[in-house]
Amino acid sequence: MTQTEFLEKNVFNDLENVNDGFDSESTHYFSASDFETVLKRVEHFGISVYKIEPWFESEVYDVANHDAFKKKATDSKWYAKAFSDFKKRQEGLLYSATFKVSKKLLERE
Repeated sequence: MTQTEFLEKNVFNDLENVNDGFDSESTHYFSASDFETVLKRVEHFGISVYKIEPWFESEVYDVANHDAFKKKATDSKWYAKAFSDFKKRQEGLLYSATFKVSKKLLERE
C-alpha cells in the first residue's frame, strides 16, 4: 500500500476535500471541523505531521512546522497547538498538511 492509499483509506475517508483546483490536485484541503478529525486520526495511527498550511481566500495564510515547535513530527502537541492558534487567529481557513506514514504502518495494511 502506498502512503496516498493509506491516507485516503484511513485518514481522509468520509471527509470532504475542498481543494477546488486552487492548488495541486494531490493536495487535500479540509474545513476546520474536518481537519480536526484528520488530526485525531493521524494521532491514532502515529503518522508524522511535518507542516500545516492553512489557506484563506485561495492564498496561503501561514505555515507551521514541527521544527519551529521543537517537537518530533509525530508529537501531537505541536500540531494541536498550531491548529488551535490558526483557528483563533482567523475563521474560515482551509487546512492542508504534509504527512509521512511509516513503512511499518504501510506494511501492516
